[in-house]
Amino acid sequence: MSDPPNAFVAFRIKTPRQPMLWAAVAYSTGIVAGVYLWRPTVWWIVAGSFFVAAALYFSRRRIWLGWALVLGALVFFGALHVQIRGASARFDTSIQPYADGQELQIIAHVTRDGRLQPGSFGETCQTLDVEGEEIATDSGEVLQIHSGIRLSVYSQRSNQESSEAAPPADSSAAMRTFHFGERLRFTTKLKLPRNFRNPGAFDYQGYLADRGIAALGSAKLEIVQLLPGLTGSRLEFWRSSLHRAVIAKIHQLWPAREAALIDAMVLGEESFLDRDTRADFQRSGTYHVLVVSGMNVSILALVIFWSVKRLRAGDIPATLLTIAFCVAYAFLTEVGAPVWRATLMCAIYLTTRLLYRDRAMVNTVGAAALALLICDPRQLFTASFQMTFVCVLIVAGIGLPILQRTSQLYKQALANWDSPVFANFLPPQVAQFQVDLRFIASRIARFIGEKWSSGLVRIIARVGLGAFEVVFISAVMQMGLALPMAYYFHRATTIGLPANVTVVPLTQLMMPCAVAALALGFISTWLAKIPALLTSLALSGITGTVHGLGAFRMADIRVATPSLIMIFLAVSGLVFATLTARRRAPVAVAGLASILVVSVTLALVEPAQRVRPGVLEVTSIDVGEGDSTLLVTPQGRTLLIDAGGPIGPGGSQLDFGEDVVSPYLWTRGISRLDAVAITHGHSDHIGGMPAVLRNFRPRELWVGLLPPSRALESLITEAQTLGVKVVRHWEGDEINLGGAKVTVLFPPRDWPVGPKPENNDSMVLRVDYKESSVLLEGDAQKQVERRIAALHLPKVDLLRVGHHGSANASTPELLSAAGAQFAVISVGYRNSFGLPRLEVLQRLADAGARVYRTDLDGAVTFYLDGNPITPQLAALQ
Repeated sequence: MSDPPNAFVAFRIKTPRQPMLWAAVAYSTGIVAGVYLWRPTVWWIVAGSFFVAAALYFSRRRIWLGWALVLGALVFFGALHVQIRGASARFDTSIQPYADGQELQIIAHVTRDGRLQPGSFGETCQTLDVEGEEIATDSGEVLQIHSGIRLSVYSQRSNQESSEAAPPADSSAAMRTFHFGERLRFTTKLKLPRNFRNPGAFDYQGYLADRGIAALGSAKLEIVQLLPGLTGSRLEFWRSSLHRAVIAKIHQLWPAREAALIDAMVLGEESFLDRDTRADFQRSGTYHVLVVSGMNVSILALVIFWSVKRLRAGDIPATLLTIAFCVAYAFLTEVGAPVWRATLMCAIYLTTRLLYRDRAMVNTVGAAALALLICDPRQLFTASFQMTFVCVLIVAGIGLPILQRTSQLYKQALANWDSPVFANFLPPQVAQFQVDLRFIASRIARFIGEKWSSGLVRIIARVGLGAFEVVFISAVMQMGLALPMAYYFHRATTIGLPANVTVVPLTQLMMPCAVAALALGFISTWLAKIPALLTSLALSGITGTVHGLGAFRMADIRVATPSLIMIFLAVSGLVFATLTARRRAPVAVAGLASILVVSVTLALVEPAQRVRPGVLEVTSIDVGEGDSTLLVTPQGRTLLIDAGGPIGPGGSQLDFGEDVVSPYLWTRGISRLDAVAITHGHSDHIGGMPAVLRNFRPRELWVGLLPPSRALESLITEAQTLGVKVVRHWEGDEINLGGAKVTVLFPPRDWPVGPKPENNDSMVLRVDYKESSVLLEGDAQKQVERRIAALHLPKVDLLRVGHHGSANASTPELLSAAGAQFAVISVGYRNSFGLPRLEVLQRLADAGARVYRTDLDGAVTFYLDGNPITPQLAALQ
C-alpha cells in the first residue's frame, strides 16, 4: 500500500522550471531575427560574446540575471547560425546553367526509388530522383556534374494494365520501376523548378531544394538505358531494399485499397493514395493518422516498452531497446524530418525518465526543438516542425497539467480503494467520489458479492475516466491547432473531436497489429492471418468513421488566411491557456475558454477581404498553361472566370483548383465567391473548378455552350449537389455585378453545338465600370473574334488575350476594334506549344498594347476606375 502523504504530495509538487524550453524559444527568436533583421556576421558574434561574458560574471551574483543573459546570447547565436547557413550552398546547382532547353545525354544513379502514377494521354508515369554523374551537351561538351534531378519516365499503358497501380516490387507491373543505386543513361531537356507566381503559392522550389533537386527532366521509357553496376551508400541500399520488401509484403497480406492506407499509416508511403482519401482525412481532422507522425512513433514506443517490461527487463534495457526500435522504424520509413523529430523527442523523454524526470515533458520538447534547430535552423519555418511542437506543447503544457489535478486524482482514489487513510489526504470532492463508489459497490454486492461488485465498479469508473481523458485531450488539441490548421490548410475541423475520439484508439490497435502481421508475414503467411484480420477490422472502423463524419457538410468548412490580428489573438490565447493550466480551477477554465473562443472565431468569422474599394479589379492568376481570372467589383462582389487545369485528358497529381487557385483566393481573404464562370469545356479551363465550387460555395455558376462532355456534365452535377445555381448566358445578356456591368458578347443562342468542346465555344465577356472596360476572350479564335469585332463595340482598356497567345487568335480586326492599352496573356513558362507566338506579340505591339504575361510576370492585377489603368505584379502585392 502506498504511503498516503507522499502520494498526495506528488500531486502538489510544482512543475520545475523548463530551461530547455526557454532556450529553444530564445534560439527561435534569434533565427527569426536573423532572417528578417539582417546584420553583418561580426555584429552577431560581438553581441553574443558580450552576453556570454556578462552571463558568466553575474552567474554567481544574480542567478536570474545570468540566466536572462544566457537567453540573450542564444538569441544572437540563433541569428548568426541562420545567416551563416543561409549564405552557404544548400545543394549542388552546377547543372542549372544547362537547363536551358538544349538536349542533354545524362548518366546518373537513382537516389530515390521510382513511384508509379497515372500520366496524361493514356500514359503511365514513373517519378524518381537521380544524381548526375556525367552530362554530354549537344555541342559535344562532356562534364562531371553531381546535381540532383527529378526525372519523370513515361510509358504508354498496356490494355491489360490494372487501373490500380501495383506496388513497386511487383515484377508484373507494365513499367519496370528503377531502384536506389541503379545507373541510368537517358536523353532529356532539363528545366528549372518553378513556383506558381501567386501570393500564397506553395514553395515547390524550396520543397525540391530541401531534397537536393536542382532540375527537372522527362524521358520516354524506351530511351532510358540501364547501365551495369550500382552506385551509392550501401546502408541506404539496404534501407531501400527493405522498404520495398515491406511494401510488397503489405500488398500481399491486404487487398489493394487497405494496403494503400497501411502503406501510408505505417511506412509513410503515399504513392497509392488518391486525393479523395486524403481529403476525407483532412475534412475529419484525422489527417495526422493517415501520415506517419509523432503518434506512430509514440504508439510503437509504448507497445515495445510495455512488452519488454512484461518480460521482467529493467528500465535501462527497456529504454535502450525501445529507442533502438524507434530509430530503426524512422530509418525504414521515408518520411524524413517529422518521424526523426518524434524519435528524438521519444529518446530524450525515455532517457530523462531514467534520471527521475519523467514529468518534465515540456522540458523534453524544448531540448528536442533546440537540438533540431541547431542541426537545421530553417526547420523553424516549416509547417511540419511548427505543428509537431505546438501539438506536443498543447498536450504537455495544457492537457496533462489539468488532468493531473482532475482525473488523475480520481484514478489515485481508485488505486487506493482499500485504504481508508488515503482518503484523508484527498481533496474533498475526490474523497466524496470514493465514498459514493463504495456505497454503490455495497448495494451491488447483495447480488454478485463484495469482491465482484468492487471490481466491477472500479472498472466502470476507470473506463469512464479514461474516456474523459481521451475526449478532453482531443478537444484541447482541436482548439489549440485551430490556428495552424486555418493558416496552412485553410480548414476548420469542426468534427475533429468525435472523429479523433474514435479513430485514435483504433489506430492504437491497428499499428501494433499491422507491425505484428508484417513481422510474422516474413515467417509464414498463415501466422500473419490473425493480426492481419485485426488490422483490417481496425482499419474498417477508421475509414468508416472518416468517411461517415467527413460526408457532413459542416465537416468541410474552408477558411481564408487569418489576419495578423487574428494570428496574434490565437497565439496569445494559447500562451494564456498554457500559463493558467496549473492555476486555480476558475483561472484554468478561463484559459481553456480563450482557445475555444479563438477556434470558433477562426471557423465562423470571415477575415476582411484584401481588396481596393471603388475600383474594378481584374487579376490574371498564374495557373501555368491554363486560364483563370478573378474579378472584384467596386462593391466587393467577386467573379472567378475559369480555374485552370491539366492539359489533355489524362489525370494530374496537381488539382489546380485546390492547389493553385484556392490558395491565392484565401491569401486575399476571400472565403466565398459570388459567382464563377466557365468559358468552355477544355480541361485547362475547368479542371480546377470542382474544387473551387466545394471550397467557396458560389451562388451561381455561369455557363454558355454545353457540348457533350463528361467533364462538363460532372461539373454541373457537382454544382447542383452543392446548391449552386447554374445559369446559362447568351449573347446580349447584361448582368449588374456590384457596380460593374457584365455584357455577354458570345455565344448567340443559335450557335451550333459540336460533338465535343471546342475553343470557339468560349463565352466572351466585356466588363465595364465608369469609363474603363475589359474584354475577356477565353480561347476564342478567329471566327469568333471577327464576329465580335463586327459588333462595333466601344474600345476597351484591357484585353485578356484569346487562346494563350496562339496564332489562331488575336486577329488584326479584333485588336483594331478593341484598341486596348494593356493586354495580358495567361501562358505556361517555357510551354511545349511555343506560346505566345511571336507574330501575336508583334500584332499586339503594332496595336499599341503593353503586354503582361503570367509566365514572366506571375499573377498580374489591373485596377480600373475610369482613370489610367494601374497594373500591379504579384511580386509587389
